[in-house]
Formats: sequence, C-alpha cells, structure tokens
Amino acid sequence: MERMRSVCVIAGAMAMTTASASARAEVVRIEIASRTDVLGGKAFGDAGAYEKIVGKAIYSVDPAMAANRGVIDLDRAPRDAAGRVTFTSDLYALVPKDSARGNGAAFFDVLNRGRKNLFRDFHRAVPVNDPVSEADFGDGFLMNQGFALVWVGWQFDIPNRDGQMGLQAPVATENGKPITGRLSTTFIPNTTAPTYRLDDLNRYADTTHYPPVDPASAASTLTERDGFLAPARVVPREDWQFGKLVDGKIVADNAALHLKGGFKPGHVYELSYEGKGGEVAGLGFVALRDLASALKTRSDLFMSARQAYVFGPSQDGRFLRQFLYEGFNADEQGRRGLDGIIANIAGSARGNDFNARFARPHGLGFFTASLFPYLDLDQTDPVSGKTDGLLQKLTPDTRPKIFYTNGSGEYWGGGRAAALVHTSLDGNSDVALADTTRVYLFAGTQHIPGGFLPSQGEGANQPNPNDSSFALRALALAMHRWANDGVAPPDSRYPRLSDGTLVAKEKLRFPAIPDVRSPLTIPAGYRADLGDTTRALPHLVPNVDPDGNELAGIRLPDVAAPLATYTGWNFRSPKIGRPEELLPLTGSYIPFAATRAAREQTGDPRLSIEERYASREAYEKAVIAACEKLVHDRYVLAADTPTMIGLAMARWDATAKGIPTLSK
Repeated sequence: MERMRSVCVIAGAMAMTTASASARAEVVRIEIASRTDVLGGKAFGDAGAYEKIVGKAIYSVDPAMAANRGVIDLDRAPRDAAGRVTFTSDLYALVPKDSARGNGAAFFDVLNRGRKNLFRDFHRAVPVNDPVSEADFGDGFLMNQGFALVWVGWQFDIPNRDGQMGLQAPVATENGKPITGRLSTTFIPNTTAPTYRLDDLNRYADTTHYPPVDPASAASTLTERDGFLAPARVVPREDWQFGKLVDGKIVADNAALHLKGGFKPGHVYELSYEGKGGEVAGLGFVALRDLASALKTRSDLFMSARQAYVFGPSQDGRFLRQFLYEGFNADEQGRRGLDGIIANIAGSARGNDFNARFARPHGLGFFTASLFPYLDLDQTDPVSGKTDGLLQKLTPDTRPKIFYTNGSGEYWGGGRAAALVHTSLDGNSDVALADTTRVYLFAGTQHIPGGFLPSQGEGANQPNPNDSSFALRALALAMHRWANDGVAPPDSRYPRLSDGTLVAKEKLRFPAIPDVRSPLTIPAGYRADLGDTTRALPHLVPNVDPDGNELAGIRLPDVAAPLATYTGWNFRSPKIGRPEELLPLTGSYIPFAATRAAREQTGDPRLSIEERYASREAYEKAVIAACEKLVHDRYVLAADTPTMIGLAMARWDATAKGIPTLSK
C-alpha cells in the first residue's frame, strides 16, 4: 500500500468513498481509497468473509479543549476558520463483510515504526505490511474469532515506502517560521566505518526531520562513552562533521555523520545540536483515541463496534503507557476511547518522545525511557515528593481494562525495569495492582522471539526462541470476555518479593555455565526523568532454578520441560566489539549438554538431556503435562496445544539426534 500524501491529489486521481460527519466531530470523515475482498471471499471461522479497507482518516480537533491541551505545540499548529487543527492519518482495516457475524470488537494494532504486529504476534505468520496470500494471514486467529482489525498511523516520521503507515501532522511554527531548538540523539555503531547514517535506514538515530540550523556550528557536540552508563568524553569538534565520504572526499549531508579515524564499534555516541522544524507529534495519541471512540459511537463510518481494544509491543507498549499517563483515553466529549489495552514487552517504561517538540519516536528508549510514575495507582516520588500514577488523569469511567505483559528481557536490561510495574519504587515490597489491571510475565523469553530482529545474530549466545504468542492469543480472548461479558481474566502471574521469586540482581544464583558471561554485570536502569545516571533504580529480576530458568510467570513448555536455559539477556558478540556490553532486546538460548559425559567434560553444572528424560516418550509426557496445566489455568488455548507439542517434539528430535539411547 503506497502512502497517500495529499487528500487533494488522491481525490483527483481516484474515486473515493467518503463518510461525512458533523462539523464538531473529531473524525471529520474517512476517505476510502480501496475496498477489496480478502482472499477472494474466504470464510474465517463463524465470522465469514472479510474485506480490506485502505484509506485515510481526516481529523479536526480543538486546541482549547481540555482533552487536547496535553498535545505539545498544538497551539502552534495552523488553524482553520473555526479555530480547529486538521490532520490526517493512514488507515488500514480488515473487517467482517457481514458485521452481524463479527464479535462486535475492533482490535487496534499500534504500528511499530509504521509496520504491523498482529500477524506475527497472534496469527503465527511472518510480519507483513499488506497481507495478500494465505501465508500472509497465517492461521487467521483473530479473524476466526470475529475481531475487526484496525491500524491507524500515529508516527509522523515514517518514510513513504514498503507499505508502512504514518501520520501527516501539521508543522509547529513560531512567528511564521519553523521552530528551532536543541536536540540530541544516541547511537551505537557496529563497525569502524567513518560515516554513520542518521536517517531512517539507521532507524534508531533518525534526526533528518530536524536539519541543523548551522551544520558547522561550534556549539554542536559529539560525545563518546565506553558503555551505556560510562562517563562521556567529548570528541573534538574538528574531528567530526555532518557529511559522508564519497570517492575519498567528504560531502555535506545532514543525514550522515563523519568522524575522522572512524567510529568505535560498541561505543555509545551522543550527538547534540540546534535543529529546526517539528511536526506536532502528540497528535498520534489523538488519532488512536478519536478513531476508537468514533467506531463505537457512530454508524456512518466503514464499520462500527461495541468495544475497542488495542495491542502494542515494545515501542508501542511504551506508547500505550504514555497514552494512559497523559490521559488520552478520554476523548473531547469525555468518553472512553479504548476499553482494553494490552501493553506488551514495555516494562515500566514510557517515552516523552511520543509527544514532544523535536520528537524522535523511532528510538529504542534504551536506558532513557524510565520515567516516574511507574505504577497505575498513585505513588510518591522520594526525590521530588510528588505523588502521581499512570491513571491519575483518567476518571474511573474512562479507565480501560489493562494487561501488562512482559518477557524476561524487560526485567533484565535497558532500564525497562518491569518489576516497577508491581513493586514499590525503593524495591523493597510488592504493591497492590489496580482492580482493572493484570500483570503477566512470560517466563524465559526475550524481547521478541528469536529470528525476527537482525540484531539477534550479533549476540554472544544464540537468541532465545521461546515463543510467547501462544499466551498472547489466550489473553486476547480473555480481554474480550472481560470487557464484553464481565468474565474475570486469568490471575496475574508474575514474580514477587514476598515468595522469593523476585530478587535483587546481586542475590541471583545463576549457574556458572561454561563460556557464558554472568548476567550479574548487567547494569540497572536509572531515573531518566531526573537525568541522573548515578541514581540507579532497583534492579529486581525473576529468580531462577538450578538450570537458570525462571521460577515464576507463565511457564511455557520450553521452560516447564526444558532442553536448555532460556534468558532475557545476551551480550554483544566479540565480532562486533565490546563483548562485556548488553546486546539490546536479545535473550539467550543455552542448550543443555546432550549426555552426562559431555556435561562433565565441560564442567556444566546443569543436568544433561539424557539425565533428565528417560526417553522421547517421557519428554513428550512432560510437555503434554505442561500444556494441560496452562490450559487449565487459562494461559493458553486447548486448540493451540497440538501445535505447541509438535514444536517441542521437533526441537527434541533436533537436540536428541546424537544421543543413541534417546534418538527414537
């Protein structure tokens, strides 16, 4: 799907269907560029055939209304004759053709840097931006359940390519000119090349929306650190410049940085300069809020819904936590926009870059997204004395049902400090959750299951393949039953200080596995909102068994009947430099020795596979028992257990191939 740049251009280029609204409506209209049957009218479960709707959502908001005042620089955006601000967003939806056959719920997916998540996380498919083949839709899980799937662009800096979706936000100005100000970006090279790109191809350091006011300014700075929390050293200004090397010559280029002698792999660089320009980034929150509200309250759009839920992993989970904190779930009329929120693998992190001047939402938020408050319910900051909570700006009527789901990685690295979602800020006690909140740990999982991110090949250990999508599928249905039918979801499942399943990192007894670096050197996060790297947050991590596998949380078969140690942390491979540094967002898969003899030869303290399981049949029984318990506790679906068992047995066959007594 090619992004549509101008409503006027599109209107002249193709016929469109337009749904009009009243002048006061936050969603003015939906402009539909195409409407096609999915897979030629194939039926998805009881919901029947689906159609794909592609187009634009056109919004108009009043900057003076309380619901919109939190949008940074909205008062500096151009206004129409009525004093309102208009903006547009890319729209994509998969909707039952017969709405009566659907389940009445719109399931929003917060786009991750312009890309869709649901097919990977719920349909067991390879991520795609515009599904067209049967394989693209995977097993069609959410569609078989009757959900309407909706994507709306929220990020203003998404490039117009590869089916990515974005927000077309107005530019903020002062005295008729683009705003200017100081901004900075952090990046970590993996090579010694002298040029580092600052555009979206190096997506986590994208500053090209904000070119320097003066590329040669002596006030611009570049610093270098040996690690994320190490002291910064200033790189001499004469040693670097905005530019790139072409045929042996340095050519001016605001989208690249050139450093004399080349960059150092694994070192952390921070660029700071005065830039210009700036879209009103916080309108991404409004786009999600107002479309969700409109689908529930109007009948003149491309669909209507009784409930609206949203799922967002990683960057998108931080987006949703910030969305809650800034009170955006209440629309201009004071109505609840979203009925259920699943913020996945965000830990306790949020992110000011979603709604800020010179926002750069592409960033990983690595060690920079730890912002008070951390809890849904009010807590007091011992530093400032301020009392605040994530839900403080929302009334009971506008608060959604919430699932916070995290993997092991969100407890371990990058300052995401997942434990602060359910512990006191001093790290000394468990705290009560809000009645509308549930918390789940997917034990022994990395940020995203191994195989999806290029960075996962850059670790000292193999990436962790433990797949949490089976639990996510069950929780999606649990959210719908909770919001729609009042059926309480499965109990929260996370590590606690009170029972010893959550411990301070220094108290962890991780096994001394040969050739595996101890995780005890991984640094804690810090109070990024205070800008003080010396003010460390409590580093509380899930406790482990003698194998190094976590004791608490939702223990999927890989952990409940293990063939390896599964962690949420990994270190950089020596091949890319700084092997003592954490590799962002990557876990480890550390297989057990196949035989006792092999284990004893290396000194591995973990029992070998042949010492654990008497036969292939014995292992299969252990996997089946783990699946049955998960189904009983409602953390996975009975219909998914044959697939889970099949995957486990395939892994057994690959692992036990060299063990004569167990290979059959």
